[in-house]
Amino acid sequence: MARTTPHDRPLYRRVASELLSELRDGAVPPGERLPGERQLAEHFGVSRETVRQALELLRRDGLVSTDRRGSHTALPGPPVGHLSPLSFPVGARTPDPAAVDRATVSWRPPPAEHAAALGLAPHRPTLMHRYESFGADGADLRTAVTSFSAVALAEVDELGRYRDRADGTAAAHLERAYDWMRRAGLTLHHRDAITRLVDRPSVRVTRLVHDQYARPLEITDLVVDARRETLVYEFTQPAAR
Repeated sequence: MARTTPHDRPLYRRVASELLSELRDGAVPPGERLPGERQLAEHFGVSRETVRQALELLRRDGLVSTDRRGSHTALPGPPVGHLSPLSFPVGARTPDPAAVDRATVSWRPPPAEHAAALGLAPHRPTLMHRYESFGADGADLRTAVTSFSAVALAEVDELGRYRDRADGTAAAHLERAYDWMRRAGLTLHHRDAITRLVDRPSVRVTRLVHDQYARPLEITDLVVDARRETLVYEFTQPAAR
């Protein structure tokens, strides 16, 4: 992001102006929590005191509100709850009422391609989520393997708490993982790549999610039996402002 550096305004006013511009561009949806002071200071290359002054200026103008959970954008716009959420893991919802779902978490080194995408050192363990859905006949409908980055575990308290119980056997309810990330002040950007598997009638969807600072948060590999399942993608186009 290019920064303006005019010298006719105090530094905190320039930071407030740049932050407001990012909020208006949708970096943080209306009502969502802003990143913490430390993150904002690193993002703008200033001190935390400068960030505090910038936030106070935006609060006085009614553009940011603060409560016990932190600072939130107060710009007008549709509440976050009105947006179509991404499902976690991608494709987790199934139209088969007889399907049986199973999800577990483990703490172990991820596949090499996951480690590379998340910026993890080889053989470094991380939180991994495995999701499986079986039809009434016991056949696999879909499987998904997700690896989380060190950033996601450090920023999202709810994910970090799973480390102590990630034994690969206990049930794991991470359906709200994306909501947790947003509530931690992260704006989610995702890229889905779909490929056909040559050795079986299935397709693979690889989703990589990163935040507003281009830091990777998680990567998921989903494999779906193309003969029995349908992938449905939904998106919401915000109204012009």
